[in-house]
Amino acid sequence: MNKTTREMVMMGAGLAALAVVTGALGAHSLRSVLTAAQLAVYQKAVDYHAYHALGLFAVAFVAHLVPGLPLVRLAGRLMILGILLFSGSLYALSVTGIGWLGAVTPLGGLAFITAWVMLFFAVAKAGQGTADGP
Repeated sequence: MNKTTREMVMMGAGLAALAVVTGALGAHSLRSVLTAAQLAVYQKAVDYHAYHALGLFAVAFVAHLVPGLPLVRLAGRLMILGILLFSGSLYALSVTGIGWLGAVTPLGGLAFITAWVMLFFAVAKAGQGTADGP
């Protein structure tokens, strides 16, 4: 297993576990404290957190199939950054009510989008000049 594959599987597993923990926290402990609107924001953070933790497994898969592509590693790091900025800002916004935290959220969304686009181009680049068998 190459270094990038190992790192992305470990980060994906750790962040997926954390997504379950934050989801359970919202469902059990925060339900009586937050408004319905705050819970909806919190749940959106959990959803994108979980999606992109799983996305790290896609990054690991590509890193395993085509080792040594810098775009793949960068895609994984951008997914992690996206979780921190997007989900982190929404977690904090929903719990604290500090409105300016919402300004950080689109930066996380941009990191997510860029990560997926980079993964696309990494796979496209890796596939150039190869022919599929019958």
